Amino acid sequence: MQAQPSKRIEQLRELIHEYRYQYHVHNESIMSEAAADSLKHELSQLEEQYPELVTPDSPTQRVAGVALDKFEKVAHKTPMISLNDVFDEVEVAAWVSRMDKLIPGSKHEFICDIKMDGLACALVYEDGVLVQAVTRGDSKVGEDVTANVRTIENVPLKLRNNQKYAHLLRGRTEIRGEIVMYKADFDTLNKSREKQGLPLFKNPRNLAAGTIRQLDPRLVAERPLNFIGYDILRDDATEVPSNAVGYAMMSEIGISTSGKTQVVSSVSQAMQYINELDSARQDFPFNTDGLVIKVNNRDDFAKLGIVGKSPRGAVAYKYAAEEATTVVKDIVISIGRTGAATPVAVFNPVTVAGTTVQHASLHNADEIERLDIRRGDTVIIFKAGDIIPQVQKVLTELRPSNTQPINYLDELSRQYPELEFVRPAGEAVYRVKGATGPVLLKRSLQHFASKAALDIDTLGEKNVEALVDSGLVHDFADIYTLEKEQLLELDRFADISAQKLIAAIAAKKNPALERFIFGLGIRHVGSQTAIDLASQFESIDRLASASLEELRAVGGIGEVVAESIVAWFADEDNTQLLKKFTQVGVRPYFAKKTGKLLGVSFVITGTLESMSRDEAADMIRALGGQFQSAVTKDTTYLVAGGKVGANKLKKASDLGIQIIDENELLALLKS
Repeated sequence: MQAQPSKRIEQLRELIHEYRYQYHVHNESIMSEAAADSLKHELSQLEEQYPELVTPDSPTQRVAGVALDKFEKVAHKTPMISLNDVFDEVEVAAWVSRMDKLIPGSKHEFICDIKMDGLACALVYEDGVLVQAVTRGDSKVGEDVTANVRTIENVPLKLRNNQKYAHLLRGRTEIRGEIVMYKADFDTLNKSREKQGLPLFKNPRNLAAGTIRQLDPRLVAERPLNFIGYDILRDDATEVPSNAVGYAMMSEIGISTSGKTQVVSSVSQAMQYINELDSARQDFPFNTDGLVIKVNNRDDFAKLGIVGKSPRGAVAYKYAAEEATTVVKDIVISIGRTGAATPVAVFNPVTVAGTTVQHASLHNADEIERLDIRRGDTVIIFKAGDIIPQVQKVLTELRPSNTQPINYLDELSRQYPELEFVRPAGEAVYRVKGATGPVLLKRSLQHFASKAALDIDTLGEKNVEALVDSGLVHDFADIYTLEKEQLLELDRFADISAQKLIAAIAAKKNPALERFIFGLGIRHVGSQTAIDLASQFESIDRLASASLEELRAVGGIGEVVAESIVAWFADEDNTQLLKKFTQVGVRPYFAKKTGKLLGVSFVITGTLESMSRDEAADMIRALGGQFQSAVTKDTTYLVAGGKVGANKLKKASDLGIQIIDENELLALLKS
């Protein structure tokens, strides 16, 4: 239900234009900067894919909004251009590779500096005296905010005389940087406003921008702002041969810099520094969301030129955002261990807070209604640290025209036609009718311990009931924490039986991965599907993070099974259960299949005389073969027993699959 590229591009442009207008003209944010960055990144990728759809008024072709009318407009002598964003090492390496093609043989030397979260501004000095301060504006024309900037304590009204750089006090010197408010000053200001009963400011960046745009310089003087320089321009470009020299110049003539710059000579060194600052940036006095990486040599920088509205010689590396945008592909419902039906949004994989996520809990029917979330919607995903990702907001401006509201009861009936659901009075969650938490837990634990799953000796129906009813076991993982003394307090256990159960459970701390997957009781995942999943992903962690596309690529797994698997691993109860398994020392292992029947698949129809169908399946799998429930083009043999089904025989014949009897099967198993 994704919109056509042209329509999607148009919608993205309109929303980004609105965001930029509110952010740069009115100092208001209709979404976080991280979410806006995600939309801009999607737009740039679409325009790269469909260059014929690029227009001059696209947000990718300009820097920011328009200058405010309440200040005099000033044309920049040199445009204050913006930088293209990169988000990982691969994109940094690609940027360097593109430059190598344009200036082959040039020395790899870059300067890294922390990216300030403030208001971009240019300070113009004539013969060392501040004569003008201009905001970025639309990159070509900004606003004259000189009177306000003169009140900022760390902006020198006259450049410091320095013998080494005395020439900077002659002629025109332009310093570019960011006006910021430090986090501590922001907090102090908000605490004062709280005591006065005044509304609190949203964030330091918006406050700094709004302060500079005040008409009364006296109000600006009351607020603690700082100017942090990042570039210096002279009419004679040769006077500043490198960006490193430029930083040294600024420090010597009295301009504050971040103090976080470093020259590097490779992508790996740049990434190392980026990671160092990522770990430390929470303790910086100012807010930041990334680093700027520039070619250090200014002559090389100039040779590289500008593409569109951005220089080729610099990029802005953005740290992993705690918010991002993505498109909802589906909404599936997971049934938890208590019978609770939890809706889950499945979306295009997106990186949030440094990890790739592709689903988020929608909690309940009320939350779906509150968000008005639909399949095909573009949403903002939020994740802070280790917190499970959540849907923060639906961007209805980007909604395709053919979307339909979610009717939760209809969804329950469609996804679980064999079950009935009720919503108990006073609760927000629908639950399976007639099934309480303990009932479901007993049923599930019996399956987990069954012969086809973990095969835990003596953990049968009666013992499971005793453990759950006594409160000793609340989930599967609890069985691994049982102690002999606890069991002896129950009527069913004596010394030998208690010790035997403890030993049997301990013996299954390292189960085969396919048995563990089957034992979890994921809807639609039978023993053969569990084997297929184990063979494909080889670990429970890789399976847990598998996308719908990756799951559907596994033979025999269709849309319904894939969605069921994604929903199970998206359920918060289940993610906590897996963590608990790890904590108690349960380590499923995967062993690649070997044996003479490796690559050979069997389907059995009818009854066998010498063994049950399950026993035959176990023998086939033990020899590396695959046991299938239905005839497909990949089937090697159809074993025809007694009372065979005509449909399977016909299908096998039509597909050219060899049909054998029970004796021929036994011969293959024994030969």
